[in-house]
Amino acid sequence: EEYVREQNHKADDGQNYRPDVIINLPDDKHIIVDAKVSLNAYNDYVNADDEASQAQFLKQHIDAVRHHIKSLSAKAYQHLPALHSPDFVFMFMPVEPAFLAAFQHDEKLFMDAFDQRIVVVTPTTLLASLRTIESLWSIERRGRSADELSQHASKVYDRLRIVVEKMDKLGSQLHSAQKTYDETYSSLAQGRGNLVNTANQFVELGVRIKKKIPQENKDSTNETS
Repeated sequence: EEYVREQNHKADDGQNYRPDVIINLPDDKHIIVDAKVSLNAYNDYVNADDEASQAQFLKQHIDAVRHHIKSLSAKAYQHLPALHSPDFVFMFMPVEPAFLAAFQHDEKLFMDAFDQRIVVVTPTTLLASLRTIESLWSIERRGRSADELSQHASKVYDRLRIVVEKMDKLGSQLHSAQKTYDETYSSLAQGRGNLVNTANQFVELGVRIKKKIPQENKDSTNETS
């Protein structure tokens, strides 16, 4: 999720480049890691039987590292259009003694690499850098989680507000309907000379009906009259 391997990128001049590893950073930034440095001369240096051979192979090892720094700088991975990379590219040396052998015997090598925007890293220093990047992603994820929580809370609040507003409106409508009902019922069945009382007088005069008005209304009529 935070890195890709050997992803092809095309430069402005149409040439294809395939960095060994691209580490993704928050805010769409990247770090490029190159791991193609040759250690053949170093292996010969370690296995040499005499000091003269060791000195020869050590010089070849330093020259190989310097050459790779120069060629890596010339590629300018950090300027590829699709990448938003820092100005530096990590050159990974997987064998720390090989790094020490080269940089202890040529004290200018590290600064020469730095001036060419190349940072030489080993398993130890690369791991420390990756730990820092991991921390950046942890902070980024916590920030995203907080933003998502805030968005969900905002949506819940808005929906609750809409429900409350509708309940208030419904309550007002029910109150209005109850008031209209009470006024209508009062005119119909309450007070002297109301319509229910008048209709009951027809029954007393002998008018034939199918069903009497409910007793509750009749009682309330009698009480009012």
